[in-house]
Amino acid sequence: MREVTITSGRDMHLIDPALTIWGWEIPVYLFLGGLVAGILFFSALYYLRGKADEMPTVVRVTPLLAPVLLGLGLFALFLDLEYKLHVFRFYTNIRLESPMSWGSWTLAVIFPLSVVWALIHIEQVFSGWRWPYRWMAQAVEMARQYARPIAWVLIIYAVILGMYTGILLSAFNARPVWNSAILGPLFLVSGLSTGVALNLLISKSEAEKHLLSRIDIMAIAVELFLIIHLFMGFLASTQIHIEAAGLFLGGPYTAGFWIFVVALGLVIPALLEFLELKGRVLATRIPALLVLAGGLILRFIIVDAGQMSHWTF
Repeated sequence: MREVTITSGRDMHLIDPALTIWGWEIPVYLFLGGLVAGILFFSALYYLRGKADEMPTVVRVTPLLAPVLLGLGLFALFLDLEYKLHVFRFYTNIRLESPMSWGSWTLAVIFPLSVVWALIHIEQVFSGWRWPYRWMAQAVEMARQYARPIAWVLIIYAVILGMYTGILLSAFNARPVWNSAILGPLFLVSGLSTGVALNLLISKSEAEKHLLSRIDIMAIAVELFLIIHLFMGFLASTQIHIEAAGLFLGGPYTAGFWIFVVALGLVIPALLEFLELKGRVLATRIPALLVLAGGLILRFIIVDAGQMSHWTF
């Protein structure tokens, strides 16, 4: 993140009247973080419920992707850092009042746990898997004995990670679009929905797909509820927040948000999944792809719109 000091000149692109300092890296990181939170949450949940054999994709397969996806998200975050060699400073102290400090330590816990969780299940996914060294097999077997406690920790940290992606933005009070307590729950539910969507893309079990579709419909309904209340909160607040809502209600982000996020990313996928469950249309991967695309576009629009909003008319 680069700070820009204005010394002279007006109407400079992305500088005045709007100071834009976050590029594509942050929304990609927020999307991948939420996606991994959704993957790990449902994997750990259904493992604890003893559903590993009934829901093999959710419990065993997609968790293998979690460390890779989270690693890509962290790499995008690393690219955004202005002083990359100082990344270690995130871990030289703990600041309870800082969302970035919370996020850094959350990632420090959940990333290695996601690796361990993937290693626990890799032998069940690949039947011919053999560890090159005996000590590796022994270490994984030891971790497998503590799988249930690890699953409980994963559920807790997955929720924290999913909410943190929204709280990171809402902590910036200077940006009215981000200045809402709804962003944390919204990004959490969106992350859970995208995690379900990825499982729908990969799963080959019809029973598993039906359950995932029902979960996704509920998640989308909650997400729409939160979006409505996000704008209700803006419109019932100060004039500055009403102006911020105007960016989505007739402003430059209106078409992108309501067409690509709400309509194509939420309403249409939920409708298609409902019709699939009723047997009215053939099951396809289209709803899952739309949910994933809508989740990514949501982050891009919220991050960009937040940087366009300000506390002056």
